[in-house]
Amino acid sequence: MVGIFRQPVSADDVKRKARELGADLVGIADGELMNRHPPDPADPRRPIDITELDYRRVIVLAKRLNSGVARIIAWGDRTKFYNDELAISTLEEISLELVYWLEELGYPAIIVPPTHVDPWRYQDDPRQHMTTLLSLPHAAVEAGLGTLGLNLQLLTPEFGPRVILTAVLSSLDVEPDRRRTESLCLGPACGRCLKACPADAVRHWDRDWPACDEYRSPYGFAKLTSHIETVLSESNLQKKKELLRSETMFNLWQSILRGAGVITGCRRCADVCPVGDDYQMLADALERIEEDTQAKQLRLVDMVRAQERNDLPEHYNAQERWIGSLIPEKSA
Repeated sequence: MVGIFRQPVSADDVKRKARELGADLVGIADGELMNRHPPDPADPRRPIDITELDYRRVIVLAKRLNSGVARIIAWGDRTKFYNDELAISTLEEISLELVYWLEELGYPAIIVPPTHVDPWRYQDDPRQHMTTLLSLPHAAVEAGLGTLGLNLQLLTPEFGPRVILTAVLSSLDVEPDRRRTESLCLGPACGRCLKACPADAVRHWDRDWPACDEYRSPYGFAKLTSHIETVLSESNLQKKKELLRSETMFNLWQSILRGAGVITGCRRCADVCPVGDDYQMLADALERIEEDTQAKQLRLVDMVRAQERNDLPEHYNAQERWIGSLIPEKSA
């Protein structure tokens, strides 16, 4: 019955509308293909798991992160957090307007934001890494927007990893985009993401997600519960008051108010990545990586040598579809 209300629409129409609304990048993935190729078969998170009716096309939208705050070196600068939070809010509004436009044409649609996790998956551990309902970086690869990098972040030709993502699910009968088959990432021979990571969370085509979470959500649920536990366990009343009035508590309050420091946080790996046409605006400020150490350099050398022997880790083999084929490694 819904079909009689539907107006003709093409992939170009959808992309044009998304750009008119303010998206910087837009691609369309095949939901059936994503169902057949989940990023983690043990934890599929497929489009069909979100909706059994309106999953056949996954429209992935991207908004670039502004270059000015990327040039602020300190990973924990709250100006960066707020600017990124505003970008997320903008992209969510763009996604909502796209949904309304699609539904006016007769196509029910659902937004998958970058911050929504399933509370039923929480297991009473504040430091548990919580995944989103759909892996948006993987969806973006399927939609032809880019490939995954050494730490499994999305890289795009236009903006490198300096984008945020949303997805809109809708069973449109439009042509999907094709994913790239060659990696955009320069691999361990570059290794700038690994060198810059304050959590030392970058692995060989993988990431230590719990370690990363402490920085990418520095005032999130784990920090909130930890600080409250510290306050409750303090027996000295004066010290308890000081903890309640501390800078940490103030930052937690600010983060709860707007999400800055909760849904946004460290992005040093994204800032320093040389992939992307926009990096020319960043290079002069970010060429030197203060977090680099000899231990990190030696680890990168080991990765390069392993790849020269074609000894790729299982993490790469599991993610090759989205990382793409690699360029030969030369040196780290």
